[in-house]
Amino acid sequence: MIETTGYVSLFNNSFCPMLIAFHKPFGVLSQFTEEIGSQYRTLAAFNFPKNVYPIGRLDADSEGLLLLSDQGEFNHQLLNPKFEHRRTYWAQVENIPSLTTLKQLENGVEIQGYRTLPCSATRIETPDLPERTPPIRTRASIPTSWISLELIEGKNRQVRRMTAAVGHPTLRLIRTKIGDFTLGNLPEGEWRELTGQERERIISHS
Repeated sequence: MIETTGYVSLFNNSFCPMLIAFHKPFGVLSQFTEEIGSQYRTLAAFNFPKNVYPIGRLDADSEGLLLLSDQGEFNHQLLNPKFEHRRTYWAQVENIPSLTTLKQLENGVEIQGYRTLPCSATRIETPDLPERTPPIRTRASIPTSWISLELIEGKNRQVRRMTAAVGHPTLRLIRTKIGDFTLGNLPEGEWRELTGQERERIISHS
């Protein structure tokens, strides 16, 4: 049974936290503080409002939907697997996974001594996306394909480690959806504050 305790308090009429959707580009750290010697930019380059910080993270080499808020409660309620909060990723992988391989991903795979929770994994058509900057590495002898993964957990580099564990290394990774809210046509590098209805879609379990 899905636990929902605590969600209503974040969205009632007397309390309305700031919640921002950001289309994080490749090569950006999910933090405001620079890392010594890092080649990557930080969130400080994108003129966010004061006192917001990221909910969870996307690795520097991943792209897509990143949420930021001025309320720490979101971290627990959106990231703890016990709430079964869905996140959807599109992964461009080497070769073409078989149905058996997709079933392996769905049932859970061993990564770094941990078995991943059940998820959804499907092949998808190549999405209409701008080319990444810099472009992904390609090899003429190895085709690529795209899969969609819907998870309720988000361990460090989990999607990349999952696809590598079944023999299909991830070349490009984009988070496209959190709850029932999709990245849509929000341009890369842009952000906007969400409306009340959009915030409800973020926490949706339907």
